[in-house]
Amino acid sequence: MRDTYHEELDSLSERLVEMTRLARHAVARATTALLDADLNAAQEVISGDEELNRLDEDIEATAFDLMARQQPVARDLRIIITSLHMAGDLERMGDHAVHIAKIARRRHPDSAIPAELRSIVLEMGHQAELLVIKAGEVVSQRDAETALELDSDDDRMDRLRRRLLTRILDPGWQHGVEATMDVTLAGRFYERFGDHAVHVADNLVYMVTGERPKDYESEA
Repeated sequence: MRDTYHEELDSLSERLVEMTRLARHAVARATTALLDADLNAAQEVISGDEELNRLDEDIEATAFDLMARQQPVARDLRIIITSLHMAGDLERMGDHAVHIAKIARRRHPDSAIPAELRSIVLEMGHQAELLVIKAGEVVSQRDAETALELDSDDDRMDRLRRRLLTRILDPGWQHGVEATMDVTLAGRFYERFGDHAVHVADNLVYMVTGERPKDYESEA
């Protein structure tokens, strides 16, 4: 009975890692859709979000079932509660990828991103992928030390978004209101994608150590 219980606990982490894989694929394809006006890629992201939602629901159902049947305490309870939080963050990361894909679909057959901003948006897409890859690694390995790095890793995403805003607020900007809105929203969705990756890492730290990241860092 206890072996089954611990297998179910382990399955939570396995499904979380799968969610990070799906979120990475979603944001990569959303970036392709956005920059290349690729309607097929946009549709793939939008329809593929159902799988992330299903995993989120599966994790929630398993977590509630374990709490009801096993009445876990201490570390096991932390694993269950933090898994719920992490699944919610990963599901929302998928939502942000969908929002980016919908910008691309709305502007098809044109690209929503002016040529001079393509390199910045491409960097944001790559940074989003790196963040969710690292989030998956720390969840898989339960590596609290590496999880602490994601907050500073996310600073690069914040800097890229500020670069976007600086460009569209420049008096020489000539791309009109629609492009302004598209670029602003896309930048915001990438930034939020990164924020949720940091939240995943923060919850992993708490799962492993029982302490919030700031408290754990101060003791390290």
